[in-house]
Amino acid sequence: MKVVSFLPAATKMIYDMGLQEYLYGVTFECPKEAADQPKIVRCILEGKNYTSIEIDRIFSASKAQGKSLYWVDDELLASIAPDIVFTQDICEVCNIDTVCTETAVMKLSKQPALVPLSPNNLQDVYECAITIAKALGKEEVALHYLANLQQKTDAILDTLRANRAPLKRVMLMEWIEPVYNCGHWIPFQIAAAGGVDMLSNPAGDSIVTPWDKILKYNPEVLVIAPCGFDINRSREEMDLLTSKNGWENLEAVKRNQVYLADFDMFTQPSIGTLVEGIEALACMFYPDLFVPNEQISRKFINLSSAVFLHQPV
Repeated sequence: MKVVSFLPAATKMIYDMGLQEYLYGVTFECPKEAADQPKIVRCILEGKNYTSIEIDRIFSASKAQGKSLYWVDDELLASIAPDIVFTQDICEVCNIDTVCTETAVMKLSKQPALVPLSPNNLQDVYECAITIAKALGKEEVALHYLANLQQKTDAILDTLRANRAPLKRVMLMEWIEPVYNCGHWIPFQIAAAGGVDMLSNPAGDSIVTPWDKILKYNPEVLVIAPCGFDINRSREEMDLLTSKNGWENLEAVKRNQVYLADFDMFTQPSIGTLVEGIEALACMFYPDLFVPNEQISRKFINLSSAVFLHQPV
C-alpha cells in the first residue's frame, strides 16, 4: 500500500505511530522526520521570508482572485501512483485544500482513495489518528498511541485539581499583524492546561481581533504562536506588537507572562504535537506546578528572556 500525505499533521501522526513504511510522498512543509520523502505539494511562499503583513496581503489577494497558494507536482504524484491520499479542508492558508487535491487526483490513471482530515476541536484531532491508522488497517496502533497521550493530559488535570489552581485569563494569538485570535482545537488545548481564552473561537475559524478589544480583555497570560512561525521567526516581528498603544499596560506584560511558542504545538493538528502544546501551556500558566522537559523547553520562551538573549553586545 502506498500513501501520500498532503497534510503535515497527518505525516507527523504517521511517523509518531510508526506507520511510515506506507508513506511515499509528502508536502514541502512536512516535519523533519519526513525530510527525505519526495515533496509532492509545493507553495508559492516556499523559501521566502515575507513578513506577517506581506503574507496576509498575499493570501488576501490570492483568495480574492480565487487562486491557491499551493500546487501539486503532477508528474511525481503519477509516478508514485498512491493508493491513499490524506488531505484537509480546514485552512487554505496553512495547507492545500481538498478541492486542489481532487483536481490533481482526477488526472491520475489509477484513482486513489481520498481521505480528508478536517478536525474542528481537540477530540476530532484524536479521531484523525484513528482515521489514519484505520485506513492503513492498523487501528489498534492508534488506540495504543492515543492512550499514552491521554495519560499525559490526565496527569496535568490531576495536578491542577490537586492544587486547586484557578483558571488563568489567557489569549493565544495565531497571527501578529493583523492580530488573529485562536480557533478550532486551540481553545480546548488552553482549557486542558488550566486556562480560558474568552477572545477565542472554539471549533471555528480564527478571525482578526481589534487591539482595543484585547486591551479591554487584558489577558493575564499572552501566548504568541503565529501559524508557520517558530520562536525565532516570531521574535523578528515582536515590535509590531510591543509598539502598539497600551502594550505596557497589559496585565500579561506587567506580570512577565508573555510567551513566544513554536506554531506546530498549536496550528499543526497532529495530536502528539497538540498534547505537547498542552504541556507547554501548563508550564506557561503555572510555572510553579509544571516544569517542561528538555524537548518542550526548546519550543517556547518567555518574551523577556527572548529579548535579553538577543540584545546587541
